Amino acid sequence: MTSPNFKTIEMGSIRAHVLTTNQFKSTTFSCFIQQPLQSEFVTKTALLPAILQRGTKQYQTTTQLQQALDHMYGAILFGDVFKRGERHIIQMGMEVANEQYLKESASLLEEGLHFFSQVLLNPITENEHFHLGYLKSEKKNLQQKIESFKDDKMRLASQRLLESMYKDQPFALFNHGRTSDLDQISAEGLYTYYQDVIRNRPIDFYCIGDIDVQEFTEIMGNHFSQLMDHERNLPQRTTEKAEVEKVREVVERYDVKQGKLNLGLRTYTTYQDDDYPALMLYNGILGGFAHSKLFMNVREKESLAYYCSSRIDSHQGFLGIQSGIEIENYSKALGIIKEQLFAMENGDISERELIQTKATLSNQLRESQDRAYDLMNAHYHGVLSNKERSISQLLTHIEEVTLEDVKRVAQKIKLDTIYFLRDKGGANHGEN
Repeated sequence: MTSPNFKTIEMGSIRAHVLTTNQFKSTTFSCFIQQPLQSEFVTKTALLPAILQRGTKQYQTTTQLQQALDHMYGAILFGDVFKRGERHIIQMGMEVANEQYLKESASLLEEGLHFFSQVLLNPITENEHFHLGYLKSEKKNLQQKIESFKDDKMRLASQRLLESMYKDQPFALFNHGRTSDLDQISAEGLYTYYQDVIRNRPIDFYCIGDIDVQEFTEIMGNHFSQLMDHERNLPQRTTEKAEVEKVREVVERYDVKQGKLNLGLRTYTTYQDDDYPALMLYNGILGGFAHSKLFMNVREKESLAYYCSSRIDSHQGFLGIQSGIEIENYSKALGIIKEQLFAMENGDISERELIQTKATLSNQLRESQDRAYDLMNAHYHGVLSNKERSISQLLTHIEEVTLEDVKRVAQKIKLDTIYFLRDKGGANHGEN
């Protein structure tokens, strides 16, 4: 399969990335807005996608908004926030039917982009602030989302590890914000913040579908011209340089019966680095897949974990190991996890492990080309890193990685923090 290539068009102070393809029966367009990940803004940023989906000056109720989407043959509006290193990304987007399959002569792309511009640029307001009733509703929804997250101990352990490892640093922040901020966020203050974001933050538009690039850019110029003449402030990228002087051990007690043992490591390698493909292989061999060392040795061979895996943050230089264990198995499970890290560092990796991981990782990347959102996300990694890597380039680079490359990356990686979420009673497993 040939990897698709985006065409990037500079449109004043914003960029549009267009992929013309007949692969999909729908057209997807989306915008990504960068914000620095900061404690004073994190909860406001998390609220924006939800409040923008509640109504516009033209469609003032959620019902009217949905009726407009239904009129466009069941178009879908979506929005969310996520973290990429120390940047907080707002994503808003739409999916509309490919007009090639419709009998209508009117341009559904034109209609969809006009609607999207109203959602993004003309939200419903009351006296120059957001609709108070909608804000109250979305604050309540966000509070419930954050509180339900705390009930998911697997996700909670991962977040508490970050908060311990990156204490008082932006990367420790939860992408959906903090409940403690909600009472202080007013309709007027949030609207002022929204205006600042729209006017001053980097915005990248994406469009994927069976479309004409010139037609798309002309429609963009008609409906989003007010975004194109603002000077935009690019969040500063930081490179992880913190040295590990001593491994930190953190134990927290909750009303649970099963322990969550998570480890945080510093990789000193990010998406823009030449060693990034080798880091992808390192993570895959260590804990990214069902054939990986952590799964095979901690879960299958020793039966010490309900799950055990690893993941990387491509922009922070962070690698996390997460496992669910019986509380009394803490010391043994930790010991075997460390053995796998030592094995990676020593190059104790079989040719079969390398080949199998290359194949699995390559298949995963190829499958991502079947989903428009994944294509956007993969390209946006390059935008954020100022390092373009097409999927075909990544596939080539992964195939070129050697055992020595993986070993070299492994020897840079340092264990920083051990986090154990455990029960409130019992012996002091994992505590000094």
